[in-house]
Amino acid sequence: MPVARISHGVTIGVILSGLALSFAPLAQSPSDLGRDVYEKANCVGCHKWHGGGGGGYGGAALSLRETPLDRELLLEVIRCGRPATRMPYHDRNAYKSIECYGGMTAADLGADFPPKAPVFLRDEEIEAVTGYVIGQLQGQGDPTYDDCVAFWGAASRECDALR
Repeated sequence: MPVARISHGVTIGVILSGLALSFAPLAQSPSDLGRDVYEKANCVGCHKWHGGGGGGYGGAALSLRETPLDRELLLEVIRCGRPATRMPYHDRNAYKSIECYGGMTAADLGADFPPKAPVFLRDEEIEAVTGYVIGQLQGQGDPTYDDCVAFWGAASRECDALR
């Protein structure tokens, strides 16, 4: 059966006689999924492609390369946002069926309640982006040309400044 790959990890198998059309997802590496979620959730808007943080439309974001947060705390920050900052919550059930920061509620936080992310993430996406931050950004030092190519691809002009 001839198989063609299309975007977002989907393959299409076609039996030439026209009798069947099948769809099956291609396996995507955890790092690729994490990077894709990092883009989808617009983490790059504040933390930048390299995770170094800095100024963004949401304010001055912390460096994910230098963060001391462990896996569980990163998961909580992604799910629940960060109160009193512009870091949004990415889990639609945060502060409802998902406990955040020891059971804090919107009423407890008042004006410090974090903003809602423009895109909510599924549990597997939250896990994937957390893994990406830990495996590809946290503790990695200054970004390199190779880091840039791994994020943007070899054809991107974004990496020219790091050559």
